[in-house]
Amino acid sequence: MSWVEILARLGAALAVGGLIGLNRELRNKPAGLRTHALVSLGAAVITLGGEEIAGAHGAPSPDAMSRVIQGIITGVGFLGAGVILRPREGQTVRGLTTAATVWISAGLGIAAGDGQWRLLLVGAALTLAVLVGGRALERRLLGEIRPARRGPEDPEGRPDD
Repeated sequence: MSWVEILARLGAALAVGGLIGLNRELRNKPAGLRTHALVSLGAAVITLGGEEIAGAHGAPSPDAMSRVIQGIITGVGFLGAGVILRPREGQTVRGLTTAATVWISAGLGIAAGDGQWRLLLVGAALTLAVLVGGRALERRLLGEIRPARRGPEDPEGRPDD
């Protein structure tokens, strides 16, 4: 693999993770731009390394790459769990959206590391669409079904977890 291809894959992972992290940063969440960019970049580096190691004697083994991906997703799951909070009995669990963004950042990093450009672009676009427009859609569809939860981030409605 050429240096240009490596730079493109790692740069794409860094950019996509950074965009997702910027959204979280602008909402004052505990995992922001640097965290998401590094998670995505780390997943891409591990994916690229796995491809190089697994393919050292020919084509990369699908089984070996599957184990690399499983390891990334499992490890990032623990990182994401660290941003989920349940303050006191009876209060709403918070941080689920941020934990999900850490997880999807890793998945997009894997796609970038593997050179799956269409998957990376579509996945990033859908992720950003959910983060930017999902709250308004949720209010519109569920606004009358369930009562608004009040929280410190949004005194007018549901807190963005």
